[in-house]
Amino acid sequence: MGGEAFPSAPIAFAGSPIDRADNIRVDPDALAGHMNWRARVLKLDGLLPDIDETGGLAWGTLADVDPETELVFLGLRDDKACFAPVPDIGATGPAYAMPRAWQLMQQLRAEDLAIYGGARSLVDWHARHQFCARCGSRTLLTKGGWQRDCRPEDQGGCAAQHFPRTDPVTIMLVEHEDKLLLGRQPRFPPRMYSALAGFVEPGETIEEAVAREIWEEAGVRARDVKYIASQPWPFPSQMMIGCTSVTDDPELTIDETELDDARWFTRAELEDARRAGPDGNEQMIFPQKFAIAHHLIAWWLDR
Repeated sequence: MGGEAFPSAPIAFAGSPIDRADNIRVDPDALAGHMNWRARVLKLDGLLPDIDETGGLAWGTLADVDPETELVFLGLRDDKACFAPVPDIGATGPAYAMPRAWQLMQQLRAEDLAIYGGARSLVDWHARHQFCARCGSRTLLTKGGWQRDCRPEDQGGCAAQHFPRTDPVTIMLVEHEDKLLLGRQPRFPPRMYSALAGFVEPGETIEEAVAREIWEEAGVRARDVKYIASQPWPFPSQMMIGCTSVTDDPELTIDETELDDARWFTRAELEDARRAGPDGNEQMIFPQKFAIAHHLIAWWLDR
């Protein structure tokens, strides 16, 4: 599965300027040495970031944090350690139910969005994994927050190790005779269409996941699956794997439990929707720029 040339425009949540500094994560003494007055702590309101007077992420110091709060080591920036606090409660609803999150995605600078996205994924995972999935004992944050360990057996645990997870999701274009297949989910605003998407299931390749999801959602047999680009998506923690594919039979059989609608769009219709901006045209609203679907469709139009 080979990639194809993709625009250099930044994809939301990618390109963090923080050095992850794995060598410090795994060294408790080195990590402790960076927990000083120079360290920076990302200010969060639950899972949402605080914004400073310049419109960027707000940062505090270790002195601003309750000593009982768990801290995740994000890495180094300008030789200063960066941390994020673990909230009491993890995500309680889907991303589309968070209007403030959508607003921030359009407001934050690219590098701030990348920092926030990585931090959100990590602290949300910690908030939702306070107990061992194997024995139910309380877990402890280790390796700067890039691991949680169950308590040792002599303390009533099972000593299992747990690691932050990222779920792979395919998101794909389907092409037939210079048209693209796009769909809309029930949660979408009226006239909003996007690329089909779905989770990669255990025991299948990316190519198999793309073909299966297209068949299940739209009743179309796809071939020639090619990887194009990816996007980290922190709601809660996914890797969007952008692909293209081709079909020889455009007849649709829509799974109405997954989609409200799916249809073929001509190049002219998509170009017109892109030019129309956020409100779209009578046919459709083009996906917003923070979504990889926007970049995939734009890439197809601009080839």
